[in-house]
Amino acid sequence: ALPEKQVEDIFWAFRDRIMDLKKDPRFEYILVFKNKGAAAGASLTHPHSQLIATPVVPKHVRESVNGAKNYYEYKERCVFCDMIKQESTSGVRIVAENEDFIAFVPFAARFPFEVWIVPKVHDSDFEDAQKHEVVNLTRLLQNVLRRIKNVLDNRPYNFIILNSPLRASKLAHYHWHLEIM
Repeated sequence: ALPEKQVEDIFWAFRDRIMDLKKDPRFEYILVFKNKGAAAGASLTHPHSQLIATPVVPKHVRESVNGAKNYYEYKERCVFCDMIKQESTSGVRIVAENEDFIAFVPFAARFPFEVWIVPKVHDSDFEDAQKHEVVNLTRLLQNVLRRIKNVLDNRPYNFIILNSPLRASKLAHYHWHLEIM
């Protein structure tokens, strides 16, 4: 619901915090997320998001990165790039897209109305995003969240930015992305 420029500023704040925290050798992973509504885990009523730096890579992230690596070793391609190609070709699960990002319902979604927003150009690190990409990420995220709000009557949700582990950036097999649940 924020103006577009304010959402862009939030993404830039995420990026700046990630860049700063990467310098601290104690941290292995940085998780950025937003919980909207008490049922989604939000404990504060005002809009906010959170960033957590951890000394370990969370299990679900490690499994996702390793799964992507196994796929890459088998197919010699990034699984996320293949998902983008598949979803673009079929067009069945696409929610929205623009020149830099595609939003789609993942095959065998874990949750009702789950949507992934994935950059169309391969990059394992969110903090590499360029100005036009942050603008287009903002626009696409606002579009998707507005549509979810309208369809689901303003239900609670979470979003999470899944990034590569800090000590393993520039991965050929992993693709940063944003997941909405």
